[in-house]
Amino acid sequence: MSSFTQPQPALVDGAGGDVPTPSPGFSAGDLSRALGLGTNLLVGRYSVELASGTWWWSDEVYTMHGWRRDEVEPGLEALRSRKHPDDRSRVVRAAGEALRLGRPFACAHRIVDRSGRTRSVVVTGQGTQGPRSRSPELVGYVVDVTPVQKEALDRRSDGVVHRAFVSQAMIEQVKGVIVAVRGVDEATATDVLVATAKSAGVSLRLAADQVMAALRADDGATVTHDMLTRALDGVQPVGRPRSHDPLLTRRPRKRPR
Repeated sequence: MSSFTQPQPALVDGAGGDVPTPSPGFSAGDLSRALGLGTNLLVGRYSVELASGTWWWSDEVYTMHGWRRDEVEPGLEALRSRKHPDDRSRVVRAAGEALRLGRPFACAHRIVDRSGRTRSVVVTGQGTQGPRSRSPELVGYVVDVTPVQKEALDRRSDGVVHRAFVSQAMIEQVKGVIVAVRGVDEATATDVLVATAKSAGVSLRLAADQVMAALRADDGATVTHDMLTRALDGVQPVGRPRSHDPLLTRRPRKRPR
């Protein structure tokens, strides 16, 4: 199996050892708190010697693709076999241009591991000169960003559930007021609110919001039949100015010519 020795990072001039001398302005703890934030991600390294086509992968690259080190020869065919079918035709032209000019690049795509799970990865790289033969090579990182995407989807789902809960709570509150004030059952209260929303051309949630806002405007007074009727009749489409608001309904004056 082909192997390639991972290039060692160059030391800063004056470091005088294998470990770079830390800057006196900050400590390792400062760096950890500043850079080690958010979600821990699986990060792998790769390199390919362009003249010979020899690849090297770190253990993490094998792991995120669902292989063990001795199961597959690192290379293009192995990578293509794990790429998501919908992403195989997507070519990032910036990667080829960056390789030709020696600039860094980054791109994202999906892979399918051995268990059939889809993962999202970000690949970075930069064309450079090899440390031994000085022949050009590509070196970079592969980052499995699947956990970040999952967290984003979970937050979005939680937000949808929360909004739905708040919306339903407001609707139930208005129905309760209708039941209490008019002495009707829940089904009739639902019909009243649905008819109000339909007449104004708004959703049940928006109708309930407007009704409760109108009732709260009476400074905590006991809700009467007339107050409830005015609140229901006052439901209007969002964006339409109220008829009693002269600042919103009057036409602008024409400028004299």
